[in-house]
Amino acid sequence: MRGITTLIPLAIVQSLLLAGGQVLLKFALARMLPFSWTFAFWKSVFANWQFAACGICYGAGSLLWFYILKNFPFSMAYPMVSLSYVFGMIAAIIFFNEPVSVTKWIGVLAIMFGCYLIAK
Repeated sequence: MRGITTLIPLAIVQSLLLAGGQVLLKFALARMLPFSWTFAFWKSVFANWQFAACGICYGAGSLLWFYILKNFPFSMAYPMVSLSYVFGMIAAIIFFNEPVSVTKWIGVLAIMFGCYLIAK
């Protein structure tokens, strides 16, 4: 098993892939037609580059997660996934112009502090 200095960068990349996949999925869903069993709907799904890119992010993130789970203690690896919440909050501001309250930032700081405690 490897150390925390190897786990942290891998967890950051994996969390960025998860958050990136969510951002791309939100963009893809905005471009899709309302659900129906029609050719037009399915065309709006599969002709959507954001949807494809979302799948690539999830696939790459999953492969990296397999590696992390195989090579690191579960008690250290699993909590690091929560970093994706931090990146998701930042993405909400950057890509969707969402307001983020002080309370939400306190929550993000608590998540980051929790990851620090687990990594220590």
